[in-house]
Amino acid sequence: MDRSVERRRRSGSDGGSSSGWTEEETDGFGWEVRPSGLLVQRRGEGSFAGAAPPTIRVTVSYGAARHEVSVSSIATFGDLKKLLAVKTALDSADQCLKYKGKERGNKEFLDKCGVKNKSKLVLIEDPTSLEKRYIEMKKNARMQNIQRAISDVSFEVDRLADQVTSIEKSISKGNKVAEVQITTLIELLMIQAVKLESIPSDGDTSSQKNLQGKRVQKCVESLDVLKISNCRLRSVVTTKWETFDPPATTNWELFD
Repeated sequence: MDRSVERRRRSGSDGGSSSGWTEEETDGFGWEVRPSGLLVQRRGEGSFAGAAPPTIRVTVSYGAARHEVSVSSIATFGDLKKLLAVKTALDSADQCLKYKGKERGNKEFLDKCGVKNKSKLVLIEDPTSLEKRYIEMKKNARMQNIQRAISDVSFEVDRLADQVTSIEKSISKGNKVAEVQITTLIELLMIQAVKLESIPSDGDTSSQKNLQGKRVQKCVESLDVLKISNCRLRSVVTTKWETFDPPATTNWELFD
């Protein structure tokens, strides 16, 4: 500390102000005055004027693994988490860092908490994040089950819709079809409608479910109309007669 600083300290002890320093005077030196009157170096851009802050190497335990990490001595625990995310593949938001048995916040400074070179820290996965991940996994599994169920119904409706189209073509050409064929198709379509009703409506799957429901309804309505048209058609019976070859000529043997 130079002579001007020493003079100001003395003047403060001689009955001046509580510290003997003004903001204008301390700004020039990169110092600040604490409420107690203690003159300390200010943290910030001027803390390491002309030199980079020292780098420390810490050991972080994560399960059975040990990770050596080099980090700035004035970094925050949040900064350290970002470095650990690369090494552990655990997102920084899911990390919980402990030093001396206490969880540390992202905005806390390493040096302020006493972390120095060769210090040891413990990393665990945040229990809250684990719970959120579990809930998210259950939600995704549920959505996949719903989508699979709708997909199965869609596949069956496609198959039945093709049969409806075939019946429609036959009737439009004047060919009567067996009534049981139409009623069976209606029953199969109603089974798919019941399946759709049992599938929960959730988010985006709701629109997919409604779409398949409309397809089933349209097919059933078409079959109802075709059933009436089919009844108006006459049954055309074509008989194919069986033909026989003429009897063979028999040569009779004559006896005396």
